[in-house]
Amino acid sequence: MPIDGPGALVMCAVVSAPTLLILARIHDEKTYLFRLFLVGLLVRIVLAAVINMGHMEEFFGGDANTYDIFGRSLLQGLHGDGYHMQKYQSFVASGAGAWGMLYLVAGIYEVVGRNLLAVQLVNASIGAATGIVVYYNAMALFNNVRAARLAGLLVTFFPSLILWSSQALKDGLIILALSVSILATLRLMEKITFKWVLVITVSLLMLLSLRFYIFYMMTAAVAGSFFMGVKTLNAQGFMQRFVAVIGIGLAFTWFGVLNYAGTQFDRFANLKQIQASRQDQSEAGSGFAKDVDITTTEGAISVIPLGVVYLLFAPFPWQFSTLRQSITLPEMIVWWFSFPLLVLGMWYSIKHRLRQVSPIVIFTSMLTLVYSIFQGNVGTAYRQRSQLLVFYFIFVAVGAVIMKERAENRRLQAQMAKQELKDLQAARVLARRKTAMGQSQTGFTGL
Repeated sequence: MPIDGPGALVMCAVVSAPTLLILARIHDEKTYLFRLFLVGLLVRIVLAAVINMGHMEEFFGGDANTYDIFGRSLLQGLHGDGYHMQKYQSFVASGAGAWGMLYLVAGIYEVVGRNLLAVQLVNASIGAATGIVVYYNAMALFNNVRAARLAGLLVTFFPSLILWSSQALKDGLIILALSVSILATLRLMEKITFKWVLVITVSLLMLLSLRFYIFYMMTAAVAGSFFMGVKTLNAQGFMQRFVAVIGIGLAFTWFGVLNYAGTQFDRFANLKQIQASRQDQSEAGSGFAKDVDITTTEGAISVIPLGVVYLLFAPFPWQFSTLRQSITLPEMIVWWFSFPLLVLGMWYSIKHRLRQVSPIVIFTSMLTLVYSIFQGNVGTAYRQRSQLLVFYFIFVAVGAVIMKERAENRRLQAQMAKQELKDLQAARVLARRKTAMGQSQTGFTGL
């Protein structure tokens, strides 16, 4: 364990405590969920230590060093250093940084000193907890223990999701905030309570501080599901939802969210800005579709099919030219073979659970379309896919359970048919014996 290990482990324990306390209060599946969280956390701690001791931040995710630098500048600025506060503000104003992540780094450094491993282990706890949240998402949607267990297992142990949540990156926080937002939405679709209104408000604010455009899409999915996804919308239910939406809106206004989000939207949500960003990505070594022009609506629409293919399936076998790309091959093989299960699970969910899955369908559809236009780099698309995988794996789990249940039904039917054949054969043998006995008795009496 590196020299920063003790402080990092203390921070990890503090952040993990709420998850452990929540799990201690549940009754169903307590042992399984405890094991899922603890093993998932241990795997992430080991990988985080390896990355930290090997100084492999640039290899796996160079943003970690950026957050370290400007997180320290923010902390020094909060302690009165004008130069470093200006340095932090200039970085955030450029649109390059997620101020929520910088505040997290600064907060951790305030407690334990400069300790990048502590940030990694906080993210490790967050990543392990995400699998628990996804388990409850699946249970809320399908009330099927098999599907919920498999979804939680996939999210906890899928290699890329482990990787992103074992580093000092914002991805783990984003994925947790997305998962919690969907869980809160599902609870609020059933019953409006203050607790879940507070939870969804906090999770949406977290998204805004990390990636503002995801905040817009999740807010749209939540608002749409509030009214589209209810079983029955009577006057009382409508008023409860209306008050909840107003309450969330007032909270956003109080924190200056609407003004901040509007400024960000006006600055970055235009096709010229998106084209510039996409062009920068495509010029890198793993860029694709470099000659695409999305400054017009027609150009943006034309790139969607290719963008969706790269977002969902890249890197492809012929693109494994570097070590960093090659180590993704085992994971990609699993994902490629899982995709038919995703299609099956999504088809079943939309056909039989459209009301319940509407927030996930709305959000993932919007994010898939946006990323298919915006992304022009295989590596970036691979990383951003994690924000979709956390929900896609729920449908993969549903598809896998459907296939398993179909196989079990076929096996049961085969066993029943085999037993019926045995019973029929036994009945025939018995009938022949009775006939033979009857003929024998008749012949004896006749004598």
